[in-house]
Amino acid sequence: MTIAACAALVERGDPDRFLAVMAAPADVRAQLFPLYAFNIEIARTPWVTEEPLIAEMRLQWWRDVVDNAASGAARAHEVAGPLHDLIRDFGLPVEVLDRLIAARRWDIHREPHESPAALEAYLEDTGAGLMWLAARALGAPETAEEAVRAYGWAAAAASYLRALPELQARGRQPLPDGLGARTLAEMGLAKLKAARAGRKTVPKDLAPALLAGWQAEMILKQVVAGLSSETAPQVSEFNRRGRLLWQTVSGRW
Repeated sequence: MTIAACAALVERGDPDRFLAVMAAPADVRAQLFPLYAFNIEIARTPWVTEEPLIAEMRLQWWRDVVDNAASGAARAHEVAGPLHDLIRDFGLPVEVLDRLIAARRWDIHREPHESPAALEAYLEDTGAGLMWLAARALGAPETAEEAVRAYGWAAAAASYLRALPELQARGRQPLPDGLGARTLAEMGLAKLKAARAGRKTVPKDLAPALLAGWQAEMILKQVVAGLSSETAPQVSEFNRRGRLLWQTVSGRW
């Protein structure tokens, strides 16, 4: 039950987010790695089994971990243990963690999102919720929630757009009727604009929690421009590294 094990899992399962954490100051990585490792665990749960019931049971196991964190003992698990300590020590909102887990139930089944609003809620509970949890782990005040969540939603939309080809290859219908990729990207850019309008509400020492969205604007603009209609949006390594360096050094997002 070590932070190193969580870091190794993030490096394997979410290399872009791993780079973002490694670009952050060393003293905040212990808060971010367990949270991002937990996100990998629940995000991959629907894909590691063909049995929906087993996937549901795995998600319920994580809900029990979260719900018991305040009162129960830590479980002997490389991610559940550090997550337990993170929830207890930093007072992470259990209801946000619960919604993050519950949203992943959509990934278990093959039905499309019922409506554009349902997809919006999915991105809110997953991406926006995760970024707010990261910010809370770094001491975010409640006044920062709206801007942080808007930025997290934009980052989640960008990640979702990158995943469209793979989701379709797996037999899923990721976009509901009435919502195209370009429209979703435009919604993401609008959220990004709203987040930046509220930048003054977000203390500068929360910048490491927002580094995970370092590629969002580039990806969203690429989709809006129609440069990735058949394949996942791609950002050159030079632009990726350059953007991460700029955001890290400047603290601006």
